[in-house]
Amino acid sequence: EKALRNLRDEWGVNCFRVAMYTEDYNGYCVTDTASRKKLLAKIDTAVKAGRKLGMYVIIDWHILSDGNPNRNKEEAKAFFSEMADKYAGHNNVIYEICNEPQNSDWNGQIKPYAEDVISCIRQYDSSALILVGTNTWSQDIDAVAGNELDDDNVMYVLHFYAGTHKASLRSKLESALNAGVPVFVSECSICDASGNGGIDYDSAQSWLDLLNDRGVSFLAWSLSNKNETSALIQPGCSKTGGWTEDDLSETGRWFRKAIQG
Repeated sequence: EKALRNLRDEWGVNCFRVAMYTEDYNGYCVTDTASRKKLLAKIDTAVKAGRKLGMYVIIDWHILSDGNPNRNKEEAKAFFSEMADKYAGHNNVIYEICNEPQNSDWNGQIKPYAEDVISCIRQYDSSALILVGTNTWSQDIDAVAGNELDDDNVMYVLHFYAGTHKASLRSKLESALNAGVPVFVSECSICDASGNGGIDYDSAQSWLDLLNDRGVSFLAWSLSNKNETSALIQPGCSKTGGWTEDDLSETGRWFRKAIQG
């Protein structure tokens, strides 16, 4: 709560994404029962803090090495059924049902997966916003055009890392938007796609200009003190709120200004 309050009051943040890894880092689908309970408790802490503070919280099924979302589809259905049952009526909760699919065709694999998981959520919550990732680490947003899901409150996910993803991916975003696809950027940063390396300020500014011009929501990766470029907090900082400019990485300072406008 302290962290979210700081982000809301000092940065102007109104949304926080809780990345629930599925397989990586002893994730939800591969860990033991006790660890699962701790992960679920962490989600609950975030949802309650967000609701208290008037902030959105994205519950993110963070597939990564398990690139095809169908690999853990039954676990996803059970997980989102539990989450939707628990948080029905919480109008600050957003569900992101597959972080970054890879080697998974939209029509043949991701869309059918999404239909099954969304039906589980809709049993309990008819109106929650649901975010659906796209193929190639959530870059193939253009594949959705003309092939949207039959649901009135779904958005489609684009991720970018400005040092790697430049004009060609921005063109995909514009094509999708021009075709009427509702797009949400649930993860981005200003370095390369590894989360490390140098910052590409020119590409970052081009992305920010486009997002602001088209009214596209974006979330920065990541609020952590990991020793990598994309971490918003300096590696030596252990504070969980009340960050000063000196506590922030260069990426953190850039995003703070970008979010403040």
